[in-house]
Amino acid sequence: MYPLLRSLLFQLPAETAHHLSLKALANLPAALFPQLPEGRPVEAMGLRFPNAIGLAAGLDKDGIAIDGLGRLGFGFIEIGTVTPRPQPGNPKPRLFRLKKQQAIINRMGFNNQGLAALVERAARRRYPGILGINIGKNKQTPNEQALADYLTGLEQAWPVADYITVNISSPNTRGLRDLQATDSLHQLLHGLKQRQQQLADATGRYVPVALKVAPDLEEEAVQAMAAVINEVMLDAVIPTNTTIRRPGLENEPLARETGGLSGRPLKPLADRTLATFRKHLQPELCLIGCGGISSGRDIADKAAAGARLFQLYTGFVYQGPALVRECIRAAASLPA
Repeated sequence: MYPLLRSLLFQLPAETAHHLSLKALANLPAALFPQLPEGRPVEAMGLRFPNAIGLAAGLDKDGIAIDGLGRLGFGFIEIGTVTPRPQPGNPKPRLFRLKKQQAIINRMGFNNQGLAALVERAARRRYPGILGINIGKNKQTPNEQALADYLTGLEQAWPVADYITVNISSPNTRGLRDLQATDSLHQLLHGLKQRQQQLADATGRYVPVALKVAPDLEEEAVQAMAAVINEVMLDAVIPTNTTIRRPGLENEPLARETGGLSGRPLKPLADRTLATFRKHLQPELCLIGCGGISSGRDIADKAAAGARLFQLYTGFVYQGPALVRECIRAAASLPA
């Protein structure tokens, strides 16, 4: 059924189809959702995940379809990226399908309704799986004041999140990736870690913090970032976000569009970055593999590179619920 639905949705502008799909998922009755395969629970970050397959941030930025997405079988769902204040994002058009390559280019720019609206929806969810909230800084906030925005995100998301992801790797907010530089990263993560511990002491509840990183990093940069992450004792890293490169797309006209590339062409870069972080991070730190997953075989590749959990995005757009079920089965068949 999904291929027919996709063919209809793909007649619409990409962003229009995206919003219609989310609204439909938010309102469809539970009886219409497919029967799910039995997944294998995973212990990570001090949390028990019903299965290892998650939805990456970016698809449901404002948390409007948490329950509907949860009915598709995801063991965890990450909503956002959300900023302290609402913002419209970059000018349209800003979302492009590369159908032949099963890829997407986006330059959305953290368009979202703000923390207050997202937190309110997250508090009302019935989804029983793990919920992550991905936080960012507002476009108008200079990097020198970025920590304040991330602290606001941490504090407001804390009561409703099972874990919180710090996004400093989107290529669509000018200067954001500069926060991955060693000095900036050190200041940001130390400030967040200190506040995380204060909130845990005050609430009696520990909420893990993950960091989402770019795939466009050489090993020297990964090693420097890993040293900071190890020092701070962060809970998880998510390799990777979208890439500004265009691997294998030299003859694709849409590849000239600016923004981050996701989908199948991203996988080699994402897998390389994942393996490099695994090489330099403490072995107990959780890695969440993200980027280019479009089959169960890709789950095995991510696991071999060091991931314990896995996130879908673009592959899910192209293949729908069948990919979720295939990946749940693939993750369950991995060596324990």
